[in-house]
Amino acid sequence: MTAQKPTRRSILRTAGGLTAAAALGAGGVLAGATTAAAVGNGRGLTITQRDERDHRMWYYRFRTDAIGWDPAVNVLLPDGYHTSGRRYPVLYLLHGGDQDFITFDAHHRIREVTAWKNLIVVMPDGGRAGWYSNPVGSNVGPRNWEHFHMAQLLPWIDDNFRTYNEYDGRAVSGFSMGGFGALKYAAKYYGHFASVSAHSGPANLRGANGNLVTNWANLSSAAVELGGGSVYGMPNWDEARVSADNPVERIESYRNKRVFLVAGTSPDPINWWDLANEGMVLRTQREFRHHLDRVGIPHEPHEVDGGHFVRHELLVRDIDGVIARLRKA
Repeated sequence: MTAQKPTRRSILRTAGGLTAAAALGAGGVLAGATTAAAVGNGRGLTITQRDERDHRMWYYRFRTDAIGWDPAVNVLLPDGYHTSGRRYPVLYLLHGGDQDFITFDAHHRIREVTAWKNLIVVMPDGGRAGWYSNPVGSNVGPRNWEHFHMAQLLPWIDDNFRTYNEYDGRAVSGFSMGGFGALKYAAKYYGHFASVSAHSGPANLRGANGNLVTNWANLSSAAVELGGGSVYGMPNWDEARVSADNPVERIESYRNKRVFLVAGTSPDPINWWDLANEGMVLRTQREFRHHLDRVGIPHEPHEVDGGHFVRHELLVRDIDGVIARLRKA
């Protein structure tokens, strides 16, 4: 088959998730957000906007030298947070490609899913195709999403909310690109997360798919995130960086964690220029599960009908499992 030149639209679809129009359509969430006086917090972040009027959903936008624009985060608080005086476990919930920090609120009913549940949910920007990484190269300024999330935002959350700043106090989950990010963060930062979940997230950068996931990350990041730069390097990869980020190459890092995996069983064949295909995700998750089984690491796999989307009933099941695993409020 002759390869066609990828269009911007196909690359955006490749990163997984909603179209740009759908993701941006919920921009009304920001209406009325107030601009705060710059506040430094010792974590390399300065608040440029904040909105704390809703009793549950608080919004912040930050200036940081890790990112060349001001990324945002939604922090969803439990009912009763303001009067209980208790500490709460935290779930970091990571969006897919061509999505942003409002996606789980605007499209996946996260307020309803967590109503009257004792859990803080942190939903940060991760870039349209940032891949939860510090890229090898960028032509548009800094896009160091991994540094922003792990070195700046996570400690900021612990500094400013009543959380459990410990292993059993945190979980990380995500969809598509965000599912990969969750698997990556849980392994690279082992002591930070006791639970990890990937909803249609690829779990192997190399493997039987002929390195398609690494190419997916490089092509999508080059097209919509990095102005021709890439996460892992093109045409030559930074092989050490790939290995450091690859869930299959860090299997022991999932021991003693709750591991929750979802993949659709879409029968569609792999198409090089339309890589947002659940068949590829399914293959990588099966490889990942094989290695978990090989070393005796328990996990909860779900193979279900359909393609590349968030399944509401499994998001609910995942969050209930997160709460059961983490330290109680």
